[in-house]
Amino acid sequence: MSSTVVSPTKKTDKESKGTIVSAIANNARQYGIVAALVVIIVVFEILTKGVLLKPNSFVSLIQQNAYVIILAIGMVMVIIATHIDLSVGSLVAFIGGICALLMERQGMNWMLAIVVSLIVGLIVGCWQGFWVAIVGIPGFITTLAGMLMFRGLATVIVGESVPITSDAFRGIARNYLPNILGFWGPFDGLSILVGVICIVAYVYSQLAKRKRTEKVGLVPEPMIMTVIKCVLISAVIAFVTYLIASSGNENQGGIPIMLVIVGVLVLVYNFILTRTVFGRHVYAVGGNRKAAILSGINTKRVDFILFVHMGFLSAVAAICMLSRLASATAQTGMEFEMDAIAACFIGGTAVAGGVGTIPGAVVGAFVMGVINQGLSIMGVDTAVVKTIKGLVLLLAVAVDIMSKRKKS
Repeated sequence: MSSTVVSPTKKTDKESKGTIVSAIANNARQYGIVAALVVIIVVFEILTKGVLLKPNSFVSLIQQNAYVIILAIGMVMVIIATHIDLSVGSLVAFIGGICALLMERQGMNWMLAIVVSLIVGLIVGCWQGFWVAIVGIPGFITTLAGMLMFRGLATVIVGESVPITSDAFRGIARNYLPNILGFWGPFDGLSILVGVICIVAYVYSQLAKRKRTEKVGLVPEPMIMTVIKCVLISAVIAFVTYLIASSGNENQGGIPIMLVIVGVLVLVYNFILTRTVFGRHVYAVGGNRKAAILSGINTKRVDFILFVHMGFLSAVAAICMLSRLASATAQTGMEFEMDAIAACFIGGTAVAGGVGTIPGAVVGAFVMGVINQGLSIMGVDTAVVKTIKGLVLLLAVAVDIMSKRKKS
């Protein structure tokens, strides 16, 4: 009789293992993207003989690829809603040209020039949103026209180039936050404090997420998974904090201003997409537009607002790029739209829309950035870099399509 009794402990262990496996399987794509980024970083760290993850190299990676992250934030929302925006690269050139002309030819204060540039971005977003949402022209066609039109306007207003002389404006891309806490040994104190706050905030958010899930009657992921994620992410944040706190030169160092801009945008837009009614509407429209209309969602309003946000973020990217290059040219922003779109798809955004996250797009942008920087350090030809980036994009989309076929 005793031989037929099943041990309650063993049964619980099996159920626990099954739950952990199912939790990993349900998030396999997200974990896979992060794992791929880690592998790529390790490979290039070895190939560059440790240069890639030197503190100043890491900060340079952020500063050089900030535009991709900023544009990808808006692009992922546009793609979720089943649209695409091909005009962002041209907008970077056009708005950057306006900002440069206001400062250098009109003598406008650099802060006021930034405000005007952001307003121009919003106006352009309204313009393109009108054609998509009100007139009903597909976003692909509208933004393709915008890509040609704004590139032409940039060529007309900028000419060959407009150099930037304002040190304060150029400092947006080059400078760091003030070392208000001084240096703790060789490390910037403010960077360490911010790093600790980020770790605490992440752990708290994961625990709060579990409580919310249980409160609504759903089964949260296994506690061991939460612990593993908290430990791994905390380790990553700690390492990034070390790199940032060690960066800089004899005059300044620590947290670059560009990282602050990108970080604020990521947090704000992730909140908008995941915690607001508008964000839920974006996913609903992308998942099934007809069902969204029948449920009472104003899809035209959603489409219009999406392109307004995209115009605003294009203006932010234009300001950051102008500060970094210290000169406006009509050729600025070439292929930026492709980098942003690639970052979204590599980061797990579905080709057909309805699926995607801002953190995923950020990871995708870092994949593109690490490939760019790693190959650049190795002295690889630009044509080869483009070829490799194209292959990575093709592979990412292929994985998305194949995974959907398996599920169906």
